[in-house]
Amino acid sequence: MKPTALLLLLSCLLCANLSARPWKQASSGKVIEAELLKVEGGKVHLRLADGRVGQVELLSLSLDDQQYISSLESKAAPAGSEGGADWPNFRGPNGDDISPDTDLLDKWPDDGPAKLWVYEEAGLGYSGFAVVGGKLFTLGSREEDLMVMCIDVASGEELWATTIGTDDESGYNAGWGKGPRSTPTISNGLVFATGPKGTVACLNAESGSKLWTKDLVSDFGGKAGGWGFAASPLIDGENLILAPGGDEAGMVCLKMATGATVWTADDLKPGKAEYATIQVAEINGQRQYIRLFQSELVGVSVEDGSIIWSSPWEGKTAVIPTPIVVGNQIYITSGYGAGCKLVEIDGDNNPKDVWVNKEMKNHHGGVVKVGDHLYGFSDGAGLICQDWATGEMVWNEKERFTTKGSVHVAGGNMYALNEDDGTLTLAAAKPDGFEMKGRFELDPQSPNRNPKGKIWTHPLVIGGKLFLRDQEYIVCYDVSGK
Repeated sequence: MKPTALLLLLSCLLCANLSARPWKQASSGKVIEAELLKVEGGKVHLRLADGRVGQVELLSLSLDDQQYISSLESKAAPAGSEGGADWPNFRGPNGDDISPDTDLLDKWPDDGPAKLWVYEEAGLGYSGFAVVGGKLFTLGSREEDLMVMCIDVASGEELWATTIGTDDESGYNAGWGKGPRSTPTISNGLVFATGPKGTVACLNAESGSKLWTKDLVSDFGGKAGGWGFAASPLIDGENLILAPGGDEAGMVCLKMATGATVWTADDLKPGKAEYATIQVAEINGQRQYIRLFQSELVGVSVEDGSIIWSSPWEGKTAVIPTPIVVGNQIYITSGYGAGCKLVEIDGDNNPKDVWVNKEMKNHHGGVVKVGDHLYGFSDGAGLICQDWATGEMVWNEKERFTTKGSVHVAGGNMYALNEDDGTLTLAAAKPDGFEMKGRFELDPQSPNRNPKGKIWTHPLVIGGKLFLRDQEYIVCYDVSGK
């Protein structure tokens, strides 16, 4: 977080006259009473009742604690401030793909929001964005070099670019284009990145220097889907969690500082890794990692990778969207006619289907939950609104959209990106009907994109800025309401 944002956060705390509150360590369940002093560099600084001051990793705290801090940061760092809040991983710190920005343009001019800069060297691929401390991190392939790039958010200038492996396109291109599909994750001054053929790398976020590497296939017996490895890394406390798939250990836990193996989920043998990103949750007082594979949705223990529960899923061809976890309920969806369902875990860790239908058949653009409703693109139906509790479709909009795209939410509005032509639409995220508030077409677009490829990088709004990508081009727009 930037110093300005830190001062704002502290001001909010002082104005609110917050007293000590309970803080829970996720891995051990230990609870302490302490006063929040500040959040800086991914660490939470706390004052105990006896006056001692200590610090803990933000990601080592319970989800409730993380969400509490996120809500304070949202108030403390309004859109348009330099750097704004941080977005350290795919779908953001809460895994919900909802930006903390609030003071944003509620309608766009006819030609869209003002363009701030264009970065032209991101390479080929569909990697998304992580934004931390005024820096944007992403991946791309330049010729045969698989690279991580760091870009200054204010200017669009490249700060560093590091090669973490080679990309020869073999085995995963399948005619849709080369390059990385995952988004880097930033934690504690480190960058974690995965490549389409299984490369895993840890870099210094400041300098870009490579600290260690692993390989999902050669080190863990991983097995990629037909389009390569696409899931983004998960950091939980001091650990890095990955899902190599395969028939040896479907999930692995590594020490993020060294890459040393903590545990392997030996009883989880899903075959192909598929493409969804792992979510962390606490259900029935037990912290766990939740992952969707082609034939099952599974929760495993953070302690040793043992399977806590498993729910069957009839995924077809490719299972991509990340699960949405709320309390003891998990929503999943995938394309190719598979559909969607809501799973509930009872007090004995037995999963049951609350409902199952095919109203949402989300191929790969993701679904976002706002209030009691879900928003996303469904194959054949266009952009839809779906009721969380019942699974019923509330409304859909086809005339203004292609049938596939990605959705991000910020300031109470959806940023809905058409995969075919790069048109981005601003629409209200509300259940009482589709309301368009603006639209424009991404420019420039890549002449180097594979003819079968589409504009698949998800949009992101953070710090009053909108980021879009088509292959080598990353474009930044000003969507702040100031």
